[in-house]
Order: sequence, then C-alpha cells, then structure tokens
Amino acid sequence: MASGTHSFGPNKGATHKRKRIGRGPGSGHGKTATRGNKGQWSRSGTHSKRGFEGGQMPLHRRIPKRGFSNAPFAKEHTVINVSDLVRFEKDAKVGPQEIVASGLARKIAKHGVRVLGDGKIDRALHVTAHYFTASAREKITNAGGTAEVIVS
Repeated sequence: MASGTHSFGPNKGATHKRKRIGRGPGSGHGKTATRGNKGQWSRSGTHSKRGFEGGQMPLHRRIPKRGFSNAPFAKEHTVINVSDLVRFEKDAKVGPQEIVASGLARKIAKHGVRVLGDGKIDRALHVTAHYFTASAREKITNAGGTAEVIVS
C-alpha cells in the first residue's frame, strides 16, 4: 500500500458512525426513534420549568420558609481592624486612598471604610474613615492619634 499524506486517517476503531435515528426499521432506530412510546418526552419541543416534578408539589414549595433577609438593603463597608493599621508609619494620615494604596483593601466599598477595634495599636495615627466602633476610636486616641469621621 502506498504511503503519503493522502492516506492519513484515524486509527482503526478510533471513530464511530453517527446513530441515524428515525430512518426506517432497517436502521434499528426507526419508528419511535429511541424516544419510547407516547408521552411528553416523545414529542418535539419539550421542556419543563426548573424544579418541575411532573405535577407533584415541587421541593422548593414543600419546604417551609423561615427567616428574613435584609440583603437588598444591607450596607457594604470595607472593614479594617485596628491591628491592620500597624503597617503605617507613626503620625501618618490614614484615609481610604492610603488603605487601598497599602494593599489592605482592593477597593473601597459603596458605603466606605469601617474601622473595628480588634487588636492593638502602638503608634499615633490620624485615621479618617466613614465609621468607627467605640473600641476602635478609644484605641486610636489612647495611642495618641485621631479618629475623624468622613461625612458623605
């Protein structure tokens, strides 16, 4: 047998013939064309809604609903702890732009920066943020710094 690029092809057994359904009884897949006998799924254009269980009450309606979600109205803050502020030099001015520049946050959230009082601070910093917890404000002022609220 001649060899050359014209004789290339897949290896023997690597490919399969496509199943041609609905092409007569000789094909073995004629008449109902592998769809079974009668019913919704034997017809064309079938689809059912998400969660449809054949007319049975769907699971998401059988299970009781509980609780409350305030998600659409929840305020998003970029949260910073007092312990995170130790990366700044003494007497530095720390605001939203400096927080992003230092890598503490990727971006400032819709409702601004919220400083929480977790951890310790050992240097005087001048921090400006949209919200301070009482413990955060106390720790910053006790270290000799200031906590200024940004009104927006």
